[in-house]
Amino acid sequence: MPVPVFEEYEPAADCPCPGCAHRRRESALRRAVREGGHPAAHGARRALVLFTAAGVVLGGGAPAAVGAPHPPGAPRPAGPAGPDADEPSGSPQGGTTGLHGRPLAGPATGSLSAPLPQVTRAEIMARAERWVAEKVPYSMAKYWTDGYRQDCSGYVSMAWKLPANEWTGSLHQYATKIAWADLQPGDMLLFHNPDNPTTGSHVTLFGGWTDDRRTHYLAYEQTKPHARKQPTPLAYWTNSDRYVGYRYLGLVEEGAPAADTPAADTPAAGSDPVPVGAATAGALSAGALSSTAYPGAGHFGPGAVGEHVARLGRLLAQRGGARFYETGPGPAWTEADRRATAAFQRAQGWRGAEANGLPGPHTWRLLTTGTGSDIPPLAGQSPPPYPGRAHFRPGQSNQHVETLGRRLVRLGYGRHYGTGPSRTWSEADRRNVQDFQRAQGWRGGAADGHPGPETWRRLFR
Repeated sequence: MPVPVFEEYEPAADCPCPGCAHRRRESALRRAVREGGHPAAHGARRALVLFTAAGVVLGGGAPAAVGAPHPPGAPRPAGPAGPDADEPSGSPQGGTTGLHGRPLAGPATGSLSAPLPQVTRAEIMARAERWVAEKVPYSMAKYWTDGYRQDCSGYVSMAWKLPANEWTGSLHQYATKIAWADLQPGDMLLFHNPDNPTTGSHVTLFGGWTDDRRTHYLAYEQTKPHARKQPTPLAYWTNSDRYVGYRYLGLVEEGAPAADTPAADTPAAGSDPVPVGAATAGALSAGALSSTAYPGAGHFGPGAVGEHVARLGRLLAQRGGARFYETGPGPAWTEADRRATAAFQRAQGWRGAEANGLPGPHTWRLLTTGTGSDIPPLAGQSPPPYPGRAHFRPGQSNQHVETLGRRLVRLGYGRHYGTGPSRTWSEADRRNVQDFQRAQGWRGGAADGHPGPETWRRLFR
């Protein structure tokens, strides 16, 4: 992404912004060097200039940290703005500042000279959800109680735990570019207009797909009148083709597949695994996550956001609860999670308060160990019969391929689709099937991405 291009403006004499102050110091030093005087004085002044320049380099003094002087006629900052500061009229979109608007100290944040704070996707979404729940009002001058500026770039800075408030022209320095098809919750979609940052520049957090065809997603954003989340066309309502996907460099992925481990009943290469005992199958279907400890009631229910909610949804979907989810389980608690949990609890024969849809220690243990009864299919409904391997090969186009793809999306294994499942077998289908197979704990030829009878049974049970 191109970096902002600023014209050289003469700094205002009384402007307190870091950019004008820095430019005034530079101008004073240049005038001192140009003035006449003893050669020794020239040498001293030249040394002073070099020392100052070196200090900027050693301190990571990138333009993003120092800032640019304000153009003639542009509003000048009134210094650090507190919660009651007035909104400046026509101020630039965002800006790089310290928390609570304090001047940046030490190396520029854009230099990445210090280790980035690490954060999981669940933490990112939980932080983003908090501003939505609190209805933090939009402002480019005010700062919320956690220290972050109340505009779109301050919102992403907050969600990513960045050490300072960044802006749309600097956020990309903390991330790596990704394709839209690879977006996952916690990634950002960024549009920065370098010619005029106040026109159209915006950034949103990706909260997950809202439809099988991936035309809309749940956008978390800070905009007028306050922080919100809502289904949004990919990538945005305006300037959609100019938004770029990015993933935070300090992201810590959760639920990564465990390393291969020997097993007595490991299936032969090239074959679909045979069914294993209920406890083993359930434990492996958890995506190779080893922990079965109950995380606590506070992690579930209305307003809860986190990896525990996402894991609960995946487990429920694989135990017969996929029909309750329209777009696949996610990190934010929804009515679909409650209904699927209640259905699983009723499948164990529980009634009343024991089947209230909120997972307790017993529900969690049954799900994470693969024990207990699966959610039964609806009356009159039965899983589609396995059509045969020949339907899932390169060059094949049939309804079974599309049925498979839509089921993968509903279970949360559709991240490789760019435009959504279709009737034609593709590499995206194979990679999504492979993700599902690896989530069962299968490795090698057993997770080649081509669905056999057991893959099919587990997908549609």
